[in-house]
Amino acid sequence: MSISSRLNRRYVLAQRPQGMPSDQDIRLEEIAQPEPVQGQVLLRTLYLSLDPYVRGRMDDTPSYSPPLAIGEVICGGTVCRVEQSLNEKYQVGDLVLAYTGWQDYALSDGEGLQKLDANMDHPSYALGLLGMPGFTGYMGLTDIGNPQPGETVVVAAATGAVGSVVGQVAKLRGCHAVGIAGGAEKCRYAVETLGFDICLDHKAPDFAVQLKRACSKGIDVYYENVGGAVFDAVLPLLNTKARIPVCGMISQYNGHHSDHQQDRLPLLMSTILKKRMRVEGFIISQDYGDRYPEFYAQMSTWLAQGKIAFKEDIVEGLEHSISAFQGLLSGKNFGKLIIKVAE
Repeated sequence: MSISSRLNRRYVLAQRPQGMPSDQDIRLEEIAQPEPVQGQVLLRTLYLSLDPYVRGRMDDTPSYSPPLAIGEVICGGTVCRVEQSLNEKYQVGDLVLAYTGWQDYALSDGEGLQKLDANMDHPSYALGLLGMPGFTGYMGLTDIGNPQPGETVVVAAATGAVGSVVGQVAKLRGCHAVGIAGGAEKCRYAVETLGFDICLDHKAPDFAVQLKRACSKGIDVYYENVGGAVFDAVLPLLNTKARIPVCGMISQYNGHHSDHQQDRLPLLMSTILKKRMRVEGFIISQDYGDRYPEFYAQMSTWLAQGKIAFKEDIVEGLEHSISAFQGLLSGKNFGKLIIKVAE
């Protein structure tokens, strides 16, 4: 075994970012590969999920999950292979869904691991369509949004890991699906592949005018995962009894570096009252964890029937994690962002 194969590369939080995280904020460490003791397994990371919420975990502010500690491995969902096992529940070669973060290897006592089919065609789908993003899109739309046939559903970041699922489920529910994305290529993909009725480029100077034209009957469900200027265009178009599931605010994640500073709280509160809207934030693991089997069964069925498309943006190599994460926070990814760490 070569020296390099015995090293564990890991990325840890070096300091709290001010705005966009940089390589000053996230430090690469190379340490000895950990050795399992009785009851443990050694996991080799194959695929790492990069997700916007991780930016929030880097700040030392109250939230739904504790902040990352300085020196702690950057968090993230992973698909791993069991390399060594001293745990009777796991065999060498088992494929598992884990949460081991930005590193090559990790130890686990088996708690929280979910076995995957060792022969599944796309193991990385466990981090996207069949994982947290797909689950987030499905539950937020169906439970909070509760779209009815003929209603208009608007989805920001329509080609992203969450938004792409929301739009397709809306169409399967018989709705008029309006997507919002950045750039002509993403908008074309949303219509031609994902099946949105129309997709608008939020970078267009007349975006608000286009949105009003596309939503001639108003907006019944707005799936919020972006915030900022997009929400400003959506707000006046919301219908009475509109529903807004809120799962993220990516435009705000870098704090004062956000492009949007306007205080729209008074307008929002008065609109919620006058139009009797339902606005509900949710954290998928904390609010819907017990309903994952229901989601998995439905999404797997649709996938097998060819009713759901899903795009991955796969970056080869753990060493590209920081630059890929920066791209994610500025909208440069196209589909679910995954780091392929090993074969």
